[in-house]
Order: sequence, then structure tokens, then C-alpha cells
Amino acid sequence: MYADDITEPTSYSIDNMLSDWFLKPTLEGIVGLQEKQGSVPELQGGIVEPWTHVECAMAIDVGDYHDEAERAYEWLANVQLPDGSWYANYQNGLPREQYKVSHAISYIAVGVWHHYLVTGNTKFVRDMWPSVRSAINCILNMRGPDGEIYWARDVKGELCPPALVTSCSSSYLSINCALKLADLLGEDHHEWMIANERLRNAILKMPLPYDTPADGASNSAFAMDWYYPALCSVIHGQEAVNRIYDSWDKFIVHGKGSVCNLGKTWVTAAETSELAISLAVHGQYKQSAVVYNWIHHMRDEDGSYWYGVAYPENEIWPLEKPSWTSAAVVLAADMLRPESPTSLLLEHNSMALL
Repeated sequence: MYADDITEPTSYSIDNMLSDWFLKPTLEGIVGLQEKQGSVPELQGGIVEPWTHVECAMAIDVGDYHDEAERAYEWLANVQLPDGSWYANYQNGLPREQYKVSHAISYIAVGVWHHYLVTGNTKFVRDMWPSVRSAINCILNMRGPDGEIYWARDVKGELCPPALVTSCSSSYLSINCALKLADLLGEDHHEWMIANERLRNAILKMPLPYDTPADGASNSAFAMDWYYPALCSVIHGQEAVNRIYDSWDKFIVHGKGSVCNLGKTWVTAAETSELAISLAVHGQYKQSAVVYNWIHHMRDEDGSYWYGVAYPENEIWPLEKPSWTSAAVVLAADMLRPESPTSLLLEHNSMALL
């Protein structure tokens, strides 16, 4: 499937779906879940996972809920562990699962840089910088021999191979954002730049599980492994565009969105939103808008988004509307707005200069 083969549905207006009035109830749903201490669970009273928590903070920043976004980042700083990490997730203010995930640790850098792009608040960057710096140093202590970053540490503190394409790509973006923050504050972290180039080279050598014949039951062939190197600008320009279109038919239910992985006939709102972002990062704005159009058959009447839809049954499944699913939709919308904070965050030309 190539760009020219994509046809745009006519049932929605893209201008309407990028408008504040369309996104307002979606944003209110996320803000309404925020807990007193600042954390944003995936569901009311549910778990808080640091990566998706940052995703939600970024989304509400887009909606001008800046105080709420700052509270979200301050909560992270308050529960950060001495080694710069966070536990895998929390619930009711307490750690739940106590292993540590590398890309979730580093993602605070993306959120703080995004907040600066939205607000220009340098003081907040300075306040958060110790947490960002500690988080980046933490994940650089989780590297393998070729510069790859292993996905986790277990509860005993032992590193957990392997290094994963999606996780490493996310960390690559995080380190790039941390370098921008360091430059803003006048700190030199050349060693981070060297480490990130090694990480990039390691990602490019990682095998692609979706390129092997699928047996229909494998959970290893995730859509995120397909588009994340493009989303995070590990690869650029035509190489990134080719990566997306060369495997398009493996992951797309045309007119509906991206499946989660090749082992399920399950289209998800978050993966489809991230695919729309990935296309826009590399200049495929028309195609990005088409994919963004597809997401809204998963929108509930309250403005929030269902996790996904199972096919061929065409049934909503599971019956959950996670906060981070709505956040991904908001960030996809913002990516399609000219000179938006999200588009500046992920602009691949500026990333390529690092």
C-alpha cells in the first residue's frame, strides 16, 4: 500500500476534528481523571504508568491545562527513586509493580521539553532538570555492549534483555529532548549525544519481527516496532517514509486504522494515532490527516476514545477508555496544526541536527 492508494473518508471534516470544541471533551475526560497528588491513571482509580502519565500531561498541556500538566510532572519528581528511575506502575499513590522500564524512565525528558515548547516556562525547566538529568543517566546505566538499552530492570535490580525496537526508539527521542533541555540551560552533555548515536546504530541493526512470515498467533510482531523508528526520527526522510509504506498492508485495516500486532484482528486508537503522527513527522501530511480521520469511529459520545475495535466482529473491545488513548488522539490532532508544540517537538529536521 502506497500513499496514492489511500482514499479519504467523507463522513468527517478534518477542520472540525482539529478544532478546540471537538477536542475539549476529550481533554476534560483526561483532566477529570487526574488524582489529587497529580498522577493521571489510565482509568478511574486505576494504575498510573510513568510513560502514559507523561503522554497525558502532554495532551492536557495542548489543551491549555498548564497547571494540571505541571502538577503531573511534579508528581513524577516527587516519587522518583534515588537512582533516577520510577517503578513500572503505581496505584492509589503507592508502587504496584516494582520492576523498572527504561523508556518509561526517560520519557520525562520528552514531556518537560514539550511543556517548554507550549509555555516557554524556563523556571519550570530548571526545577525539573535534576529529575530529567537523573532519569537519562539512569537509562544509560541500562545499556548493552553495543549501545542498545535493555528494556527493564527486575525487582532484584538485574538488567532484563533484550533491547526492543520500540523501547529503544522512545529512549532515543527522550535523550534528544534531554539534549535540547541541556542546551537551553547551558549544560554540556556531549556524552549523551555520543551514547544516543550508538543507540541509533543499535536500533538500525535490530531484527524486524514483522518481516518474518507470521503464524497468526505471534505477539512479537507489534505495530509499534513498525512505525516507532519513524515517529522518533531514528530514521529520516525517504527512509522513514519507505519503512511506513513498505509494511502498510501488514498492519492496516483500511478505513479503520492500525492493528496492535499481527497476532490480533484488533484496531486500536492509540496505535492509529501514533501512525498519524509518524506520517506527519516525515511530511506525509495528507496521509496523516486521512489516518487521523479513521480514528473517530472509536470515539464515544462523551469525547473519550475506546481502546480499540475487534474485527471482523466490528465490536468495541475491551470496554475501556484509557486516558492515554485519548491523549494519543489529542497529540495526533496537534501534530497536524501548523507550528504546534507537538509538531515542533517531533520535527525531524531539527532532530537531525543533534
